[in-house]
Amino acid sequence: MASNLVSVFLQQAMQSNYPSPSGPTITPFPNFDANADAVALNNALHAKGVDEETIIHILTTRTNWQRQRIAADYQQSVGKQLKDVLKSKLSSKLEIVALDLLQTPAQFDAHQLHSAMKGLGTDEDCLVEILVSRSNKEIKEIIKAYKEEFSSDLEERIKSDTSGEFQKALIALLKASRDESCAVDHDLADDDARALYEAGEKRKGTDVDTFIKILTSRNSAHMQTVFERYTKYSKHEVDKALDLELKGDIENALISLVKCTGNKPDYFAEKLYNSMKGYGTRDKMLIRILISRSEVDLKDIKVAYKAKYGTTLYKAIKDDTKGDYEKILLALCGSNE
Repeated sequence: MASNLVSVFLQQAMQSNYPSPSGPTITPFPNFDANADAVALNNALHAKGVDEETIIHILTTRTNWQRQRIAADYQQSVGKQLKDVLKSKLSSKLEIVALDLLQTPAQFDAHQLHSAMKGLGTDEDCLVEILVSRSNKEIKEIIKAYKEEFSSDLEERIKSDTSGEFQKALIALLKASRDESCAVDHDLADDDARALYEAGEKRKGTDVDTFIKILTSRNSAHMQTVFERYTKYSKHEVDKALDLELKGDIENALISLVKCTGNKPDYFAEKLYNSMKGYGTRDKMLIRILISRSEVDLKDIKVAYKAKYGTTLYKAIKDDTKGDYEKILLALCGSNE
């Protein structure tokens, strides 16, 4: 089933002629030769002591589509799956990042969500981050990948692992029905702003359903107008009002929706900062964001990071990690700017 998904992904990528978003750190490698890369990786994996430098270079300078081609050629020429050989030859966090890079974007997100709900406890932060930031198309692909990878329905899994208003917000996002146009209805924006104010600050208690309905259905341009209009009714910004009104997982979900809708690079810059703030590193979050945004908007996130925190993301990663793990993350991050 998994190879089926990869095949579909390869076909889609070929049809789209390598769309290049505005701010990726990884772009299509010129004069790409999947077979040559497969040979180079095999040599690096079987070199004395393993040539990690070559492995890191190839995996972080090829797009996901190109990595899928390399993996397919590797299996055809070597007779083994590249992920299995990487697993046997690498270790620790370098192994984790390398294996993650071999998954399609939908597989990667599906595995992240599965891991977030596996065993005791739930990583609610991971559920929120993925579902608030992915497009309708991406969410539908994640649902399909989850079914293929785990023979399980993602919505049912989320329902069994969450509850209450937080569950409602996640299921609304999972419907993947957000308006994704750039149209702004100014009358509706004013109605939405007033509705949000009346659902929160103006009343005792919070009408969370109104927040969920508006925040999960309107497009980004419209919502930015709503956030501007909100200040006509309140002395607070929407996220501050939510912070005052709510607590726990539903607060995190709705504030994340506001932040991600308002300024996605800024949202991820803050997440990256939090992943390295204080003692220890939240490696899962750090890896997840660098991989998932590397072909989307990681350059924009780097700009936002420097503006917010006065230092580069590159330096922050360098100060917080070490060894081959540091090298592969810095390679994903791109230049120190």
